[in-house]
Amino acid sequence: VQLQASGGGLVQAGGSLRLSCVASGFTFGNYAIGWFRQAPGNEREGVSCMSGSDGGTYYKDPVKGRFTISSDNAKNTVYLQMNSLKPEDTAVYYCAAYYYCSGYTLPGSLTWGQGTLVTVSS
Repeated sequence: VQLQASGGGLVQAGGSLRLSCVASGFTFGNYAIGWFRQAPGNEREGVSCMSGSDGGTYYKDPVKGRFTISSDNAKNTVYLQMNSLKPEDTAVYYCAAYYYCSGYTLPGSLTWGQGTLVTVSS
């Protein structure tokens, strides 16, 4: 059971990136997938979550209207489209799987993907 995150990079403020989280060893549609981020010196925080049971999507307030979580079941992949990026979005982004979302985060984790670094320059 593995998750692999990718898609990070360096972008100017106002730009966009799309992160991908590919699942292997399980059908992610049966689980909730959450995106988290950890900025230097900060704790890891939940950013967005997609429910596996009904496809519901949830976002932390600072990213509402800018980030969109979506999935491609055929590819067993969850995406995080990030638009209008700000320097404060700079962080290592992770995806994780659990049985259900708790709002925009996961109350636990079955597995984590490796992080992908997003750097937003001003």
